[in-house]
Amino acid sequence: MTVTSAPTFTGNYTAEEKLFYRDGKKIYGKLYLPEGSGSFPTVMIAHGFGGNLTYNEGYAENFAKNGIAAYIFDFIGGGYGIRSDGSMTEMSVLTEATDMNTVFDGIAELPEIDKSNMFVMGESQGGFVASYIAASRPDDVRGLVAVYPAYVIHDDAWQRTPDPDNIPDRLTVMGMTIGGIYNRDAMSFDIYDMMPDYKRKVLIIHGTADGIVPISYSERAVETFPSAELVKIDGAGHGFYGNDADHAAELALKFVKHNCF
Repeated sequence: MTVTSAPTFTGNYTAEEKLFYRDGKKIYGKLYLPEGSGSFPTVMIAHGFGGNLTYNEGYAENFAKNGIAAYIFDFIGGGYGIRSDGSMTEMSVLTEATDMNTVFDGIAELPEIDKSNMFVMGESQGGFVASYIAASRPDDVRGLVAVYPAYVIHDDAWQRTPDPDNIPDRLTVMGMTIGGIYNRDAMSFDIYDMMPDYKRKVLIIHGTADGIVPISYSERAVETFPSAELVKIDGAGHGFYGNDADHAAELALKFVKHNCF
């Protein structure tokens, strides 16, 4: 389905800081808004484990110059270099889901945003969280883009701490110190059980040489979501660069444009 009554835009855009608050803690983000008139389809883009919003600037710029608004943000306690509040020891996939719900609801209230065409997108752990959001509120999320999504998180947590009654207060994952809440929350549910609840379109983009999240997790996901497509980037690892990054950005843009009302 393609856009009807599309807003007009010039190809230029603005990027301005936009803050939200969850439980008194600041969520720092930037809204990329096309220059033009009307209300714009919008994509919320989530960064991965230990990262920050700068990892998603390229996606946001590509959306905005093509008439799609984008909001990128730092999760509370999400990683290094964040401008949101919080520490990684208080972060989990469920706290990040609460953050993403907060910004989703806040952005939806802006007059420049077409709330009937709001998409969620994320890389790695952000792809896991975006998938959680889509499955939790399917009527609100027009489509989902998951880029090398870390659907391995549940299995990894159980492998690290096989006894859920004896999870230490501090853990080290990929050289970063996290809190016990990270494993407890990851072990408390299976994202694959939620996927059938999201019946709208899903695009998964994953590299065939990913050494952190095996592509088999996305192959399983594309069979579990009711309406999903998996695009494999040959030879790409966990993180896209150069032509692979450009290709992923164009795939995401095409998906959003095609699935607007």
